[in-house]
Amino acid sequence: MKKVIVITSGKGGVGKTTTSINLGAAINYFGKEALVIDANLSTPNVGIHLNSPEVPINLNHVLSKKADVSEAVYEHESGLKILPSSLSINELEKIKPEKMKDFKEDFKEIAEYVIIDSAAGLGIEAKAVIEMSDELILVTNPEIPAIADALKTIKLAEKLKKNVLGIIITRVKRNKTEMQPETVKEMLEVPILGMIPEDITIQKSLSERDAVIHTDPKSKSARAYKEIAANLIGVEYDSDQDRERRLKRLLQKLGLVA
Repeated sequence: MKKVIVITSGKGGVGKTTTSINLGAAINYFGKEALVIDANLSTPNVGIHLNSPEVPINLNHVLSKKADVSEAVYEHESGLKILPSSLSINELEKIKPEKMKDFKEDFKEIAEYVIIDSAAGLGIEAKAVIEMSDELILVTNPEIPAIADALKTIKLAEKLKKNVLGIIITRVKRNKTEMQPETVKEMLEVPILGMIPEDITIQKSLSERDAVIHTDPKSKSARAYKEIAANLIGVEYDSDQDRERRLKRLLQKLGLVA
């Protein structure tokens, strides 16, 4: 069954766009069609993250009925489909976020799994995509302000009668200063879908303008996203088997294996 999964957060800067892109890339990695839509109309970043900051036709054109959905979809070299938004402030002023729901079925025609990167917070843009979702995933960091804002988003989802699949905790350092998973789960009362470690390969992927699934597919963060995606779409995945072995890495540095 085709699904529209909205990736949202109560707070900006928690890794929502990175998560949207990498979940989409991981779903695509497992052979399923995925479309990532940048519904953060005010501050879109999906196109920037995937090296397509400016495209001739984008989501803004679709929402203003100047183009069909199929015309605004672009295919990454990996096969992942993306639908970017415009960086233009002038175009933003003409767009009504609540129009997103009118194109829900069109989005589903493009891919089996539609991943929507929402605006942060609980403003008009975020609420518009939450309302059109089939399911919601929240992204948060293991710190009090982010968790508190995530809780507000969960309460809004409950009010709108939307199913929250769970939360993804990003930038996990596993030290004593951050909130522990058990505490987060107890506070939010939703499942923890996965934990993404603080990983230099994420920063590397951002500098290379690609998903970490593509730039460092065997890194801790890439394997964490793959594990979440595998559970979401119901496929088997062994993170340990996918781990890059130290011996192989050493041999590669010595030029003894490809």
